[in-house]
Amino acid sequence: MELLSTNILIFAGLALVMIVAAFAAVTTSRMMRAVTYLLFVLFGTAGVYFMLHYTFLGAVQIIVYAGGIVVLFIFAALLIGKGTIDVTHTSKRRYFAGLLTSVSAMMITLYLIVTSGFSTDKFTVDGVPMKVVGTALMGTDKHNYVLTFEVMSILLLACMVGAIMIARKK
Repeated sequence: MELLSTNILIFAGLALVMIVAAFAAVTTSRMMRAVTYLLFVLFGTAGVYFMLHYTFLGAVQIIVYAGGIVVLFIFAALLIGKGTIDVTHTSKRRYFAGLLTSVSAMMITLYLIVTSGFSTDKFTVDGVPMKVVGTALMGTDKHNYVLTFEVMSILLLACMVGAIMIARKK
């Protein structure tokens, strides 16, 4: 029983950090602070994966998202050179529309979670062997993922080239 309460406390701490950092990321007017807050959210997500014993997924979360994507965002923010976002002229109507959209999306999500009949007894604790995961990620068959990773790398390269071209025009 003590282990369960420790896991709940750790999860609650991670969830609190993720919620506060996510809220801070979307409300700050400084671009670098928003990226830093996003980094905290991504590390919190990795922490949840590690708590669930999904070590591979947690490592991928840290390497790909917290490492790669955040660095790309920092690169883009520094390339743009504008440190702040002007939010002073946003009308109250837009704030209300954003709040209404967010609350509606949250209500729909909660309704779907409550009515879906999701049951945890269908899952096993053992998981998938690492060799199967590695074969699926690096295989070239129909249901393997090497092509997806290659397409994502080309997309990220195109984004960086586009950012450089935009910066050169200025």
